[in-house]
Amino acid sequence: MDGNRSAARGPTPSYAKRLTPWPTGKEAAMSTDPKQKVRVHIRWMIRRDMPEVLDIEQESFEFPWSEEDFIRCLRQRNCIGMVAEHDDRVVGYMIYELHKTRLHVLNFAVARTVRRLHVGDQMIEKLIGKLSSQRRSRITLEVRETNLAAQLFFRASGFRAVSVLREFYEDTPEDAYLMQYRCRGTESDAIFPINRITRLAG
Repeated sequence: MDGNRSAARGPTPSYAKRLTPWPTGKEAAMSTDPKQKVRVHIRWMIRRDMPEVLDIEQESFEFPWSEEDFIRCLRQRNCIGMVAEHDDRVVGYMIYELHKTRLHVLNFAVARTVRRLHVGDQMIEKLIGKLSSQRRSRITLEVRETNLAAQLFFRASGFRAVSVLREFYEDTPEDAYLMQYRCRGTESDAIFPINRITRLAG
C-alpha cells in the first residue's frame, strides 16, 4: 500500500496530479461494524484547525503537504476544505475542488486514533449530500494502483473505477485509477469490475 506524494517543489503542477490523498497501510481499511462508530460534526476548515490538520497529515503520508501547500490550495476560488470534529478535536479532513459538473477530491485523511470507526464514511456521506442530478452529479478522485485499501474503501462507498491513468505520479512510475461516484439515476456502465481492480492493484 502506498500513499506517497511527491515532495518536489518548484513550478506547481495541478494539485490533483502532484498530491495524492490516500493513507497507507492496513489502518486505511474502514470497519463496517455498526457497533463501533465515532459520531463527528463536519464543518468548514478554518485557520485555527491547521495545527491539528497538519498533525493528521504528517501521520498519514510519507510525503505530507506543508502548511504552505494547504494555504495555497485553499486560496483557489474553487477549492473547499472541511474537517470532521469529535469532542472539540479535529479527527479528519478533506480538500476538494468544485467544478461545473463534479466535485474532485484532492486530499482526504482520518486521524490514526479513530480509523476504522466510520469517520471516513461520514465524510464521504457529507460529500455525497452535496450532489444533485441537475448540477454537480459526481465525485472524482485518483487512487494509486497499489493502494488496495483505499480502492476497497471507496468502492464500498459507491465509487467505481472508470479509467487507468498511466504513469500518473511524479515520485514513481506508478499508474492511478480514476474513481468516480455518480448520483442515482446517472450511473455509467463504463466501469471496471472489482475483480479487475483487485487483480491489478494487489
